[in-house]
Amino acid sequence: MKSLPAILLSAALIAGGCSAWHGLVLPSQSPEKPEDETAEARLVGDLAAPFNANPITIESVGLVTGLKGTGSDPRPSSLRDSLVAEMHKRGVTSPNSLLASKNASLVMVRAVLRPGIQRGDRFDVEVRLPPASETTTLRGGYLLATELKQLALMSDWRIHEGHAYGVAEGPVLVDPSVSEKSGSTLAGRGRILGGGVALKSLPVGLALRKGRQSYVNARSVETAVNRRFNLIEQGSKVGVAKAKTDKYVELRIHPRYKDNVPRYLAVVRSTVLRESERELSARLRTLEQELLNPATAFRAALQLEAAGRPAIEVLAKAIQTDNAEVRFYAAESLAYLDDSRAAPALGEAARSEPAFRVYALAALSLMNDFAATEQLQELLKVPSAETRYGAFRALTAMDRKDPLVRGERLGGQFDYHVLDAGDQPMIHVTRSRRAEIVLFGRDQRLVPPVALEAGNHIMVTGSQPGQIAVSKFSVNEPDQKRVVSDRVDEVIRAIVELGGTYPDVVQALQQAKTAGALTSRLLVDALPEPGRTYDRIAQAKPQADGIAEAGAAESEAEGPSKDEKPGPFRAFFDRMTGRGS
Repeated sequence: MKSLPAILLSAALIAGGCSAWHGLVLPSQSPEKPEDETAEARLVGDLAAPFNANPITIESVGLVTGLKGTGSDPRPSSLRDSLVAEMHKRGVTSPNSLLASKNASLVMVRAVLRPGIQRGDRFDVEVRLPPASETTTLRGGYLLATELKQLALMSDWRIHEGHAYGVAEGPVLVDPSVSEKSGSTLAGRGRILGGGVALKSLPVGLALRKGRQSYVNARSVETAVNRRFNLIEQGSKVGVAKAKTDKYVELRIHPRYKDNVPRYLAVVRSTVLRESERELSARLRTLEQELLNPATAFRAALQLEAAGRPAIEVLAKAIQTDNAEVRFYAAESLAYLDDSRAAPALGEAARSEPAFRVYALAALSLMNDFAATEQLQELLKVPSAETRYGAFRALTAMDRKDPLVRGERLGGQFDYHVLDAGDQPMIHVTRSRRAEIVLFGRDQRLVPPVALEAGNHIMVTGSQPGQIAVSKFSVNEPDQKRVVSDRVDEVIRAIVELGGTYPDVVQALQQAKTAGALTSRLLVDALPEPGRTYDRIAQAKPQADGIAEAGAAESEAEGPSKDEKPGPFRAFFDRMTGRGS
């Protein structure tokens, strides 16, 4: 799975990067004999393995401005030289004077591009101080536009810069709970959510295995994949696969799998190279039996999904079985084939089984059916924080214009949503993928006394119930003040109205929670994790007590329960594990 992450992270892939195939040309049309494609080479995966299916790292040196006297003049180094050279290229007349300012700091900028990312797609960006920097914190800073490139260490220890794959810019989000005194290292690190824009698309494909490399085999793979997957362009069907050489088949990402490239590659590799209708019928009967065995169910479900519409009834029958694992695998593949019968089983899996939750929510998100919408709406009200927010993200992936989750773009900076969802108030903020705040419950309030900082220039104060003052104090600008009620919604809007950024709002919420002024639960990146283990033996026993106990534990504790501990840099639907790929 949008996110489940993500969802969202697969078998060994052929190394070499994008440039490994540059310079290869198609062979001449001399007669070739296809490789033996008997029983042991019936699937695409028997001939080819994924290529360019690993993330790539892009980096640069950049400049953060807007600091409140916490910056520093960088020491002489190759990083400083690189930044000065870049500033000269951009027309900055006195770069050294700007670098000397206490309101600016040199930073290292880094991002990871997911496989199959397309030009124009957004991604998260990391910024951090270089070693020995005298900058105390990046809080309140803004990264100026910076090009990010692939870097390679040459044999003579020189750094070689590749092409620019992205550009990054935006306000830096520093962990609000960290101060320059209590955690100097963390105060010098931050993120820009969705602050990067891809300048190039990263194609994925299939590399033919050694001993299988021939143009005939490449065309055989192309034909098999295109028989199962195609796109509509200008009213005509176009296949997703193209044999570029005798060693490489390029793949376009089918829209149904755009947020789950690992699964797409797994299904493509599970596609049969060729078979008659009678052979297909016999294979479906065999896969039906394998699907009912938990040990072979996932592999069977992938092959049935790869078979397409002829396999739908086999999968639909399997979701009626008593085994939860079999039901889930069958329902997941059925969802990717857009059959509404998958929805109840996926809703059940998301609600009760942490190991399946991320994948169940992702599968529900791509179904164009009211049954899936209904399941997700019900999941917005459950006790589990990660399930509630995961369901919200799934609904936005399904239809961002749905009035229930549409929200608004607050101050042109971040997505803001206020939901009537359940009787357990909760606030969720993100530190990956995109800047977003979701209030689960409209009538959430701050409890006095209140004394909060929202960035470097805004204060939030209140000593009596029902009234909060939001004030801005900035050099060379007149003071500004807004008096609002103690409702969290009004306070957030006042901060943004006075020029506060997303990091400023998050900082104020975190401080309110720490000081006891916010009684609602405050969660950060509470998304289901991929890679959890499903215990078949334990799940064979009654589970009601375990589920109730987990729900109670989470209700008592602030933040995610043990099963819901958020990991770094999760994107809800684009970093999911391609199990079995």
